[in-house]
Amino acid sequence: MRLWSLHPRYLDRQGLTGGWREALLAQAVLAGRTTGYRAHPQLVRFRAHPDPAAAVGSFLLVLAEEASARGYRFDRSRIDHPGAAVPRIRVTDGQVGYEWQHLLAKLAQRDPGRLATLSGITTPEVHPLFEVVSGPVEAWERPV
Repeated sequence: MRLWSLHPRYLDRQGLTGGWREALLAQAVLAGRTTGYRAHPQLVRFRAHPDPAAAVGSFLLVLAEEASARGYRFDRSRIDHPGAAVPRIRVTDGQVGYEWQHLLAKLAQRDPGRLATLSGITTPEVHPLFEVVSGPVEAWERPV
């Protein structure tokens, strides 16, 4: 499961659609509708949020907006709490840097054209749910 801290505009088709599916799974886990993935480390930051369900709903809504901008149709009716105003989740600049390098490596393999459009970006934007703070890679991250 990869719930990217990066803004979804950087993701390729596979990253965006995979992120949507994985965030829907995270939503199901947080709502207690599935027994799988309950201990997944990517869920730590959502569980720590004052309103985990609304936070994952906000996360999903931005993915759906990006998909619409690209001409894809993600079923927004699957979002349990769409558009709820929620406090932002802190993410470290070390985590953002780690995810950026991880994404660039994935794009080098599966979408070199998209990779080329991202050259020169040294400080990527993050998903609007997140707020960048100084720090190392997050403790919950499992390096690949």
